[in-house]
Amino acid sequence: MDIVPDRNTPVPQLIVQWAYTGIRLALSCAGVTVGFVTFFEVLIVLLRPDIVDKDNRARIVPTVELLDQYDFVVIGAGSAGAVLANRLTENKNWTILLLEAGGDERVISDLPVMTYNLVNTDMDWKFKTESSSAYCKGMVDNQCHWTRGKSLGGSSSLNYMLYVRGNRRDYDNWRDSGNPGWGYDDVLPYFKKAENMTIPGLRESPYHGTSGPLTVENPRYEHPMQGYFSNAMSEMGYHEVDVNGKTQTGFNRPQTTTRNGLRCSTSKAYLRSTADRRNLHISTNSLVHKILIDKTTKTAYGVEFVRENVRHIVRAKKEVILSAGAIESPKLLMLSGIGPKDHLEEVGIKVIHDSPGVGQNLQDHIMIGGLTFLIDAPYNPSTTTLADVTDFVVKREGHLYGTGFCEILAFVNTR
Repeated sequence: MDIVPDRNTPVPQLIVQWAYTGIRLALSCAGVTVGFVTFFEVLIVLLRPDIVDKDNRARIVPTVELLDQYDFVVIGAGSAGAVLANRLTENKNWTILLLEAGGDERVISDLPVMTYNLVNTDMDWKFKTESSSAYCKGMVDNQCHWTRGKSLGGSSSLNYMLYVRGNRRDYDNWRDSGNPGWGYDDVLPYFKKAENMTIPGLRESPYHGTSGPLTVENPRYEHPMQGYFSNAMSEMGYHEVDVNGKTQTGFNRPQTTTRNGLRCSTSKAYLRSTADRRNLHISTNSLVHKILIDKTTKTAYGVEFVRENVRHIVRAKKEVILSAGAIESPKLLMLSGIGPKDHLEEVGIKVIHDSPGVGQNLQDHIMIGGLTFLIDAPYNPSTTTLADVTDFVVKREGHLYGTGFCEILAFVNTR
């Protein structure tokens, strides 16, 4: 039934009523996801000022304010670039330009459960793997989506928020392979410095920090199935452990990069606190085409990028820092003349430095998506999407605070 508001109803309340009507309509039509997300975002803007956070959002510099020269130019405002920009601007004598190909985070990205809905949006580079007979066999044309973040916060703005540092042996193996400073004991202080652990039982742990900008907590919503998974792990002989602590084998509720139940991307953790730092210029929707490199000294001295269909060249007095991710970083190096000589010459790029390793050895998680089981729910699953939306925007509770995919995280022996 449509809402017929009284003519004396305040305008904001009318908009909220129309948004709810829009959600009902979206849920009953084709293109349900797009329509639902659109109207849901309207409700968030109206009813969740804590998510909009307009007073603390990163300041995007207008094109007319861009300088011709900065001390540092950072390419990519993602999981690494946002941290670099924050740390560099602590020195008030330095000027920093942070370039991001995408825009600001959408408010919908704050919701842990909406991660799936961010794939193939304007926050995603929309990469696909090449067709293959060896993988992605259940996908159209044997191609998988390779989701990479394209916004402030990068992939930390659309990933699954699991806070898992990795195993101690991985770091120690890197150190022992000829990389001093990369052992576990070397990097642990930096993990602790970055972290604000809010899980009560872990705040006193020697493996965690409590004063860093990146908030770590358990998901706010506890699914009714969680207890069943925990009991199953215990019956298999495993114990509850801190998977980022002394030992990793075992299980527990996942530790997530969330703050008050909402996503804590590196943009939220590191850029919003820099909003009043005038020595940081953030330029979004700025696609870098090339790093400018002196052919004789092989020193990077600037960046060429396009914003609003206009080509810009900005020079760096000290450094150009490339932090555009595992795919865009090697791509930019090759576009700038650094990479495998034969390949660069093949595509007509002038070689500045022959570096065969650029673009090689790209690896990602192995993931199996087909092991899905339907069960009769051992709890009352009755709910509606509209009720979930109401719980979230009005009561600040409910299913939409859940991750939607991981209630128990376990590391088990497979040998």
